[in-house]
Amino acid sequence: MSKITTKSVIPFLLLMGVAIAAIFVTPSASFDPASVLGDDGATPKYTYNSGDIAWMLVSCAFVFLMTPALAFFYGGMVGRKNVLSTMIKSTVSAGIISVLWIVVQFSLCFGKSINGVIGDPTTFLFFKDVMNGEPWSLAATIPLPLFAFFQLMFAIITPGLVVGAVAERIRFTAYSLFIVLFGVLVYAPLAHMAWHPDGIMFKWGVLDFAGGTVVHISAGMAALAGALVLKPRKTIGLHQPANIPYVLIGTGLLWFGWFGFNAGSAVGAGALGVYAFATTNTAAAAAGLAWMFLDVIRGKKPSVLGFCIGAVVGLVAITPAAGFVGVPQSLFIGFLAAIISNIVAEFLKSKTKLDDPLDVFACHGLGGITGMLLTGIFGSKTVNALVLDGQFLIQLKGMALAVTYSFVVSFLIFKFINFILPLRVTEEEEELGLDATQHDEKYIQGHLLVKNGSLKEESVPAEI
Repeated sequence: MSKITTKSVIPFLLLMGVAIAAIFVTPSASFDPASVLGDDGATPKYTYNSGDIAWMLVSCAFVFLMTPALAFFYGGMVGRKNVLSTMIKSTVSAGIISVLWIVVQFSLCFGKSINGVIGDPTTFLFFKDVMNGEPWSLAATIPLPLFAFFQLMFAIITPGLVVGAVAERIRFTAYSLFIVLFGVLVYAPLAHMAWHPDGIMFKWGVLDFAGGTVVHISAGMAALAGALVLKPRKTIGLHQPANIPYVLIGTGLLWFGWFGFNAGSAVGAGALGVYAFATTNTAAAAAGLAWMFLDVIRGKKPSVLGFCIGAVVGLVAITPAAGFVGVPQSLFIGFLAAIISNIVAEFLKSKTKLDDPLDVFACHGLGGITGMLLTGIFGSKTVNALVLDGQFLIQLKGMALAVTYSFVVSFLIFKFINFILPLRVTEEEEELGLDATQHDEKYIQGHLLVKNGSLKEESVPAEI
């Protein structure tokens, strides 16, 4: 058994403190739309749509599924000794952010605006006034708690995306702290600025239908910052993907969940949701083929990894545009985004010392940027009346703010964590693998087992 240290009990004590504090919060009244009556004392104050509620409940589940899907997608691409450590870093976000969201993060994202940059943390502190509160102004046909939990799913997956850039060398404790700081200092301000009616970017007219800015640009720039701070792996280039079928499973589940991600962002079961559904599928298909065919042009074989990575890039790129562009245009968006991300990923790997193992910056950062800018070019008032004249320049302005803010603050977060505790594992731990050294667990296809608290080499079949 490992020795108990002061540092080891701090996370538990913090969670215990939050749990105890929650005991003293006065519960909201039971949610009953009919009980909230208007001035006449007879008719309901809010009018909800049962079809919208049903679709948004389904969309919540779809988007949540994307987090374990991402774990499979990333876990299959790293080396055998780091499969579980990579998967848990994406998945643990579901625990950390779910608690943080209830306590303060929902308030920071959607609470009363402070100068258009961040929400007042006391607005919905510990979910105060959420369960029986007034519907969100831009989602008037569904209850506020449903809107809050739909948005929670976006907040969960975003820090999980960054894992691919820092895989195989970052400590679990350090990454857990990063999730908290990123959620409060990066994700919350961007979500507020882009999606709150009083947010800076929202008032500029910046369009981000489902998170190209808030989710993918923020994660992509944080990935770049993390890769720069952590420096390259000692074992770079020595590992083959542990399980490509995991990548294929993850891609399929991501593609499936993305229908809730994008079509659900219409916040209703209407024509706009159908439009977003169609553009999402089209962009993913075009991007998967484009990535694979570009590899073939380079002399490679058409690969499972190529198609899977390309499809995800297409999903990323269409995310900000899904409810603003036509279906034919979504095909081009997916195609172009895949070409750009493929070329940049190849360049970074072969021509620079940047070690972004799973190409998070090239795929999510540049994919999000490409989609955001193309929204300004192909956005159509026929599809959505929110599209403005001169939309491209508005998108460019918003992109510049999102990129700069996300990178600078994320870089400072990684530097701060590295100052207060080791960010990176030791060379010995990196060599042995993070599954064993960070978690005392094994991956069945690996060769490292834990026996009586110590590492031991054993012969395990490479394939199931």
